[in-house]
Amino acid sequence: MEIVDVEQTVQQTRENLNTLTGNLALNTIISGLITFLICVIAIRIVKAVLTRTLNRMTRLDPPIRNLIIKLVTTLMWALTIIIVAGAFGINATSLVAVLSVAGLALSLSVQNLLTNFFSGIMLLINKPFKEGDFVEIGDKVGTIKNIGFFSAVLLTPDNVSIVIPNGDLTAAAVKNYSREPNRRVDLTFSASYDASTETVKAAIQEAIDMDSRILPDPAPFVRLLSYDASSIKYVTRVWCKNADYWDVYFDLSEHVRETFVKHGVEMSYEHINVHMMEK
Repeated sequence: MEIVDVEQTVQQTRENLNTLTGNLALNTIISGLITFLICVIAIRIVKAVLTRTLNRMTRLDPPIRNLIIKLVTTLMWALTIIIVAGAFGINATSLVAVLSVAGLALSLSVQNLLTNFFSGIMLLINKPFKEGDFVEIGDKVGTIKNIGFFSAVLLTPDNVSIVIPNGDLTAAAVKNYSREPNRRVDLTFSASYDASTETVKAAIQEAIDMDSRILPDPAPFVRLLSYDASSIKYVTRVWCKNADYWDVYFDLSEHVRETFVKHGVEMSYEHINVHMMEK
């Protein structure tokens, strides 16, 4: 009889332990799920507040605002994983160590992508150019059509799209022709030695006066540049609005040809004069 009582007691103890273990496991799952739900709600609240705050900062470009939101959101999700893992009884220290090693391995494998990514951030912050600017980057010239986090798209004058990695953009010298409101037009004209300097300069100045898009300040500059083998070169420098640059460039060239004809100035070209001497 005593042996039966002992066996019943042991069996009852086992059942109690199983029930307790099951309750503990269930409590752990419920606690972890509640913790996860709280973290998700917190992420949404922080993201909404951060978005409203950044939208009020008009000085920040939309790509920079989106980048900040994405970085903060990613960081909060990483913290959520660690917090929820702890709530489920997983060692958070070990999890952080594993994530660190995995992050290091990932960063080494995508080193070029990371370089282009951080270069993209620097481009958005420093703003050497913006979409729509006409730029010269190395041996490439064109209009910036898009600036992404990893690359930028350059549209050449003959309508060819060139994708340039951001790492190359930050390493190259960039000439931005659209950044300033005004731009100088530089032209060189050749005239015959037979025409006087004052006549040539007057003819060029008359062509300048024909175009109202040429700005009076800074004043147009017309001077003799050099004496060449078959002609004299005159340099002409005028200022105009950036948007009028190419129209002024081509129109001024055509107007100078007209005024040269009007003033009797020959637009000389390279030639050789042969003098025959009689003995």
